[in-house]
Amino acid sequence: EVQLQASGGGLVQAGGSLRLSCTASGFSLDDYAIGWFRQAPGKEREAISCFSSSDGYTYVVDSVKGRFTISSDNAKNTVYLQMNSLKPEDTAVYYCHATPCSGSACYCLPHLHGANWGQGTQVTVSS
Repeated sequence: EVQLQASGGGLVQAGGSLRLSCTASGFSLDDYAIGWFRQAPGKEREAISCFSSSDGYTYVVDSVKGRFTISSDNAKNTVYLQMNSLKPEDTAVYYCHATPCSGSACYCLPHLHGANWGQGTQVTVSS
């Protein structure tokens, strides 16, 4: 069973940093792509970043490029999202998601694997 535990959210001032963690159980990061998504009040959930440790595939949305970095520690079965230079518009609930690799293809496809979400962690950036 795929289980994801997201943590690390909190309240931070604009310009500050947070590091989110997504700890996986029930599967190996070598076999899955892990994505970070966020949902602000009244808005749709949006993809922020995706990472596959099997081939190093990395995606980062333009709005956070240069500020957010995704990485993994496979020994801890954990994927991190380092968030620097935070802005009030980064305020949202952040979720991680796991997509199983299909052959050599490892991409974040939450619409195909709707059950593989973590519980979310709140990030609030004050101005």
